[in-house]
Amino acid sequence: MTAADTPLELRLSDPHVQDDPFDYYAQRLGNCPVWHEEDVDLYVVGGMAEARDALNDSATFSSAPARRSAGVNPVAMAYVTALAERGWGRAVTLQRTDPPAHTRYRKVLNRVFTPGRVKQLTPGIEAIANELVDAFIHTGRCEFVADLALPLPGMFIAEQLGLDRSQYRMFRRWAEAMLCLANRPDMTMEEAMAELEVELEAQHYLAAECEKRRAEPSDDLISLIVHADSDGEFTMNELQDLLHQLVTGGFETTTGGLATAMMLLATHPDQQLLLREQPQLLGNFVEESLRFDSPVQGLWRKATCPVQVADVDIPKGASVMVRFGAANRDPLVFDDPARFDITRDNAHSHIAFGLGAHFCLGAALARQEMTTAFRILLERTDHIELDGDLPSPLHEPSIFLRPMKALPLRFLASR
Repeated sequence: MTAADTPLELRLSDPHVQDDPFDYYAQRLGNCPVWHEEDVDLYVVGGMAEARDALNDSATFSSAPARRSAGVNPVAMAYVTALAERGWGRAVTLQRTDPPAHTRYRKVLNRVFTPGRVKQLTPGIEAIANELVDAFIHTGRCEFVADLALPLPGMFIAEQLGLDRSQYRMFRRWAEAMLCLANRPDMTMEEAMAELEVELEAQHYLAAECEKRRAEPSDDLISLIVHADSDGEFTMNELQDLLHQLVTGGFETTTGGLATAMMLLATHPDQQLLLREQPQLLGNFVEESLRFDSPVQGLWRKATCPVQVADVDIPKGASVMVRFGAANRDPLVFDDPARFDITRDNAHSHIAFGLGAHFCLGAALARQEMTTAFRILLERTDHIELDGDLPSPLHEPSIFLRPMKALPLRFLASR
């Protein structure tokens, strides 16, 4: 069946749709839970049931080949080749493997991101959050992205990687470079080579830190990863790829989650008042914000064989995107999905962190950072609202993420 090829007005490749994809999701889901984006030859799995099935079927929807599609782009090919020659080429580890190979990496990293470890790290998160709020609480205003959403996960992960927390802006620049091939497919060769230099700087720094931890382990995340595999040491290529995922996943996505949740709180005063009156709803507020506008909107897969999903034929070798953001707005699962409701009883049913073998390792840490930040903000303010107009478009173009440009706020500090 080719009903998924039915022409529709909105396209995922349109930067305006990437900035505000929710009419697009509603239009597409109203037609079919799976559809084909002809202009980029991409099959999108958008229904919740179909997305869950795909995420749980790595034999059919493989993560392993996803990166290879970049090879058809000469700019991307030049970048990857130069990275391998001057640094460490892309290894195939956690996100880019399927079981059973994936299982080894998952087992090792599970020892690092345990609930006990997250609990141990929570006082450090609280200290950074309070320090950041201290810097602007007396002014009654802040630019939330720059003043908290970026530095909180940035400072935290920077410390865990052996950087001084004041260097988090450099750390963010590393993350941007590491994601440039995915987020900026139209880069010129000159732009790509400039990004390459930044990623090479990051790689050589992280390589030196890994070697230090091999000789003298400490209690940070690099040490835990370097010494986590009891079956043998990771190669430097493997370590680089694992740290690449830690840098990008631990920084950019948490920043997006924090910024989006704050925007929702500031633009829904009834929900903000309810949360202040019933702070026990904080956990559900975090889950509903993750459902309503997921920090990661979708991830690539590759069809390993011909498969039919929701009566749509997907050919072998096709590029597939499991679209978390669409599934989390599926009206078959969430009543009135376009309504932001912190009392929603099934908010936790979202798949913002994925599902199955590739469920986000840092999910517990991201939830803790969001919960801690908003508990402190709610305790230290009496009211939060927007301070003027938001940028338009609000987000940087990205097919995967939701990088918010700015979020100006004004508030009343608690007395």
